[in-house]
Formats: sequence, C-alpha cells, structure tokens
Amino acid sequence: MWRQDVLGEGWQARDLALPPDAYGEAVATLVRPVPDGTARRGAALYVPGFVDYFFHPHLATLWRSLGRDFYAIDPRGYGRSIRPGRPPNVVADLAVHAEDLDAAVHQIRADHDEVVVMGHSTGGLIAAMWADARAARPAGPMAEALVLNSPWLELNRGWFDREVTTRVAHVLARFAPDMVVGHLGRHYGEWLHTEGGWDFDQAWKPDEGFDVRARWFSSVRRAHAAVAAGLAVDVPVLVCTSDASGPFDRWHEALDRTDSVLSVEQMVRLAPRLGPDVTVVQVPGGIHDLALSPEPARTAYLDAVSSWVTERLGTGG
Repeated sequence: MWRQDVLGEGWQARDLALPPDAYGEAVATLVRPVPDGTARRGAALYVPGFVDYFFHPHLATLWRSLGRDFYAIDPRGYGRSIRPGRPPNVVADLAVHAEDLDAAVHQIRADHDEVVVMGHSTGGLIAAMWADARAARPAGPMAEALVLNSPWLELNRGWFDREVTTRVAHVLARFAPDMVVGHLGRHYGEWLHTEGGWDFDQAWKPDEGFDVRARWFSSVRRAHAAVAAGLAVDVPVLVCTSDASGPFDRWHEALDRTDSVLSVEQMVRLAPRLGPDVTVVQVPGGIHDLALSPEPARTAYLDAVSSWVTERLGTGG
C-alpha cells in the first residue's frame, strides 16, 4: 500500500517485497508524486547511485513536462530500504538488483505502457546491466529507453587498482566476502550540502560514505569488464556526463563544475559499448550528479534529456 513519503505532502512510497538474498530479507522502496488524476501512457523510473537515495523532486517536474509519470526506487539497502542487519548499499552480487528493477517496472507497467529508466552513477551501471540481461525478451523490452547520468562504467583509479587491487578483491570475495576494501572520498558529498545547498539525510547519504566490501566490489568489477567487452542493450541509450573531470581525493576549487567522483574520459570512451544505439551528451560545468549541478548546467542537462526523449520516444501522454 502507498503511504506518505519522507519527502512530505505530495509524495508517496510503498515497499516492494523481494526474494531473500545473501544478507537475508530484502525490500526495495518505490516513490512517486501523489497522482494528479491524469492518465499518462508513459512513465520514468529513477535509480540512484552508491551512497545515495532519491531526494530530487525536480526530476518529477521534468518527466511530467514530457507527459510521463515519475517514479524512483531506493533499491535494497539504499535510503528508505536500509534495514537493520544489512550493510547499507551493499549486495553480494550487483546483478541481484535486477530483481529490484523487475519489481518496480512490474508495478509501474500495471498503469503505464512505456517506461524509461534513468540511472545515476552506480544506478547507471545497474540499469545498463539489467537492460542487457533483459535484452531480446520475447515479451518485449522491460524499458523503452535508458537515460544514464554519469554512469559508473570503469574504476576511476590508476593501473594498480584497476588490475592488482581488482584481482585481490576477486580472491577476497571468495574467502573474506565482507572484508572492507575501501571507501569513497568525502569531498563531493560535503560540497553538495555545504556549498551546493542540497538538503538530504546524511544517515542515508553520509559524507564519509559506506564501507566498500570485497564481494560487492568484485561484482562491480565484473560488471565493468562486461561493459568493456561490450553489452547488447537493445533500446536507445542516452549517456550524459560533465565536460571535465576533477580530482576525487581532495577538496578543490572546481568541485562546483566538474565530475569529481568518476572519470568523464572513461565514460565517453566506454558509452558506445553499451549497445548499438547510444547518444553521448556532455554538459559544460556539470558535476557528478548532473541533476544537482549549479545553474546553468542543471538546466542544460534537463533540457538535453527532454530533447532526446522527445526526439526518440515522442510524448508519453
């Protein structure tokens, strides 16, 4: 059943029951604006990144302007779906999130004929791997298009971490699967709420991030290897990135206009390997989450999404 969401009046949430996994009982949370009584054929589903959750109400305005209803999911272990006894944001295998997206899309398709999945960072990687796994279904695509906002397609580290640390993580995933093998840098998250002015729950999106555990990291690196080898996503894909990368490991003066989490160069290089129909748009002055960029980059990103969706899919009403 739908209930009032933590975003307050005008927003609803409901739990999606999932099969138990390596960490026990699992649940995802679907979020939407309260329906306004307008029947819309199309919908969009937002998937957040690692150390993240949905707190972007302005995205609903974008999709409503495109004649589509808007939904967001906090996958198992993320934000609203964090539960006692489960490490936050971590699963034994990234592929298990396909169950989360399946459950959300099944719920959405009860009322809509067309779904666009919009993934940010790790959510972009999850969405791409899910679409690849569901490609060429006899019943038709699970989603009609993907919109990826700074997707995590490769490890933004040097050769040693990409090769040696990855191999060590694969071994640890077998023998010490929950060993902590790293953390994210805190500077981007700090900037978002101190300088960027965004309000979010730091229990769900802490500056210091969540523990990166061996088997989760190993599964991410397997997904990266699959992207490098080439996926077969059989629907149109829009990949949006900033136009510049910034250092991820320190505070710097360009945090407000660069992707200071991932490598823009890696994303642009690897995006064409997602499938046969990929469009890449770089947003001048964008930050890692383009939807949270300072103006005018934020509007430029939203306009790019709007133009591409309208051109490729038309209106969703």
